[in-house]
Amino acid sequence: MRLISALLLFGQIWLRLLQGKTCYRNILEHMVKVGPGSISPVLLVSFFAGMIFTIQTARELVQFGAVNAVGGAFALAFCRELAPILTASIIAGQVGSAFAAEIGAMIVTEQVDALYMLRTNPIDYLVLPRVVACCLLLPILTIFSLVIGIIGGIFAAGEFYQVVPEIFLESVREFLETSDLFIILFKGFVFGILVAFIGCSYGLATCGGAKEVGESSTKAVVSSWISIFIMDFFLSLLFFEKPVF
Repeated sequence: MRLISALLLFGQIWLRLLQGKTCYRNILEHMVKVGPGSISPVLLVSFFAGMIFTIQTARELVQFGAVNAVGGAFALAFCRELAPILTASIIAGQVGSAFAAEIGAMIVTEQVDALYMLRTNPIDYLVLPRVVACCLLLPILTIFSLVIGIIGGIFAAGEFYQVVPEIFLESVREFLETSDLFIILFKGFVFGILVAFIGCSYGLATCGGAKEVGESSTKAVVSSWISIFIMDFFLSLLFFEKPVF
């Protein structure tokens, strides 16, 4: 039943997006929450993740005399995979949980019933603005995460392994193609849909009281993380796996 109701909600979201039925004023409000309201943890985690990945990678490459290829290894793993996943995971924890809690609280306090009384569809007023905000802002946040992660990698490579920034960046440019940037943006877009949809879905399914609101918020975060990793696996197979023949 849970899966069926989620699929029905997903269909309603896309139908109403195509019909243009959404509240644009609410979109700006949620864009602030998703973007400026979440950028600090995204940048902080990306900077240290970039340094950690570079330290671990460079330590192994030094043994083979290939320390100049640190930037290339960084580009293949961090830029393609870690940056989109880390960004989406942080947004799921901060924004997706808030979506579930806000809508869940409105359900248990019968505010959603009041929307029906005012002839306002909750999908248009509550769900669509959140989905659109995440779809627009998460790709942008992913690019910020990518840039800050590279800065962290440059700092770690220069500080601990004496790799100058020019060599690091040149190695990144050799391995990272222009098409990869579009794939990274597309991943951010897809992850944005997942985070907002799952958060709103669990919020709308809330019933009971304050305890159930907290449970919905927790389940939304866990489900978002699982969905992000599963989706990233299939997207990586689709875009990066080369055919055998």
